[in-house]
Amino acid sequence: MQENTIRPLVTEDKHEKTVRPFGMRDRFGYLFGDFGNDFFFGLAGVFLMVFYTDVFGISAAMVGTLFLIARLWDAVADVTWGRFIDTRKATKNGKFKPWIFRMSLPLVISGVLMFVTIPGMSDGFYLAYAFVTYILWGTLYSTVNIPYGSMASVITADPVERTSLSTFRTMGSMIANLIIGVGGPLIIFVDNKVDPNRMMMTAIVFGILAISCYMACVKLSTERIVIPERSASEKQGGMGKTMKGIVKNRPLIAILTGTLLLLVGMMLAAAVNAYLFKDYFGNAAALSIVSLVQTGTTFAAIPLVIPLVKKFGKKEMASIGVLIASLAYIILYFMPNLGLTGFLVGCAIAMFGMAFFNIVAWAFVTDVIDYHELITGMREDGTVYSIYSFARKVGQAIAGGVGGFAIAAAGYTATLKIQTQETLDGIYVLATLVPGVIYLVVALILIFWYPLNKSRLAKMTTDLAENRKSQT
Repeated sequence: MQENTIRPLVTEDKHEKTVRPFGMRDRFGYLFGDFGNDFFFGLAGVFLMVFYTDVFGISAAMVGTLFLIARLWDAVADVTWGRFIDTRKATKNGKFKPWIFRMSLPLVISGVLMFVTIPGMSDGFYLAYAFVTYILWGTLYSTVNIPYGSMASVITADPVERTSLSTFRTMGSMIANLIIGVGGPLIIFVDNKVDPNRMMMTAIVFGILAISCYMACVKLSTERIVIPERSASEKQGGMGKTMKGIVKNRPLIAILTGTLLLLVGMMLAAAVNAYLFKDYFGNAAALSIVSLVQTGTTFAAIPLVIPLVKKFGKKEMASIGVLIASLAYIILYFMPNLGLTGFLVGCAIAMFGMAFFNIVAWAFVTDVIDYHELITGMREDGTVYSIYSFARKVGQAIAGGVGGFAIAAAGYTATLKIQTQETLDGIYVLATLVPGVIYLVVALILIFWYPLNKSRLAKMTTDLAENRKSQT
């Protein structure tokens, strides 16, 4: 679809007005959204567990329990908020952007509060404080991330343009994680230990950057597709009718399952890496190199994505990428004596393969939203996206819980300057073999279960356009 094509914005009163065409402004606006999201999501993913264990003095097993409870709660909050947004009427600024504008400041404040250290408080106080602030942050994250993620399907209907939105979203995430991963360890760690004051300073700076990014997302993005409000008869059945459509949505179920497992592997590796590099390799600063490698491999993959998607399809490209990542991690497991440099090379190969899935992941979501409309006749962007986000949160819950329990089971003790060899070996297994096996299962799901290959996706897009045309 040409970028100079003028498209109508359809409002509830069925009047049309001309809006500017889809272009780079939308892409950068969408980039800023995940740029803002990941300032705290990445900070928490990389440093929060080690902050809780080494600064708050909370046991790794208890941190795992907290992460498990919080993520399960967040999963429910996602679906609740997604359903709420689907029941709201679109405003002159769109249906999703106003919620990003309203809720981003409370979200950022709650993110900063997670890293506040109050001298002289008891261990019980810090445990309670961690539970309250972390769960509050996760809940508020839903109020911003659900409308942000849902918005992609109403910015444009064109599959290639949606892939570009997914690509730019990934770029935003990668830039934020590059800043966190490369700069974070250099700032936060002093003498190989987390410094509470530097942690707090980093959280405040990232909070300011995050709110700026959210405002840029709101300003630059345009919602073009607004479905008229359904009549009372069409609303009958409510959530029950929606769930019947969800159960019949094979692409959604497959991508939910694959995403859940993928998040377990990715977040488990991210949580364990802090211990792997500071204890196994004895070099916490090497975490910066890992983040630099991850960002570099992703940006190396970005120019290849659109040509490969056009030629082979999203499913086909993503499946091969995940399979490459799986094999790389499994090989690393069988070669534990490679040393730091060899390990980083293996990680680079794995991350390059994984990048192809991560770049198009959000385009998968817009496809399953369209498939839901095709089989049910209902356009429920917020609800379907929130169910996808539900699977991500469950994956994060499992990863957070399993990560904490696994680190504890490996025998990690925060008070020890040098961990036992058995503990170090266990950490290495968690960082290599476990994600390798998980990624292998995800690749098989994409290959044999997810049905929307290149040809079927093209047919679905055509059928959906015809259905919409017949309803006007």
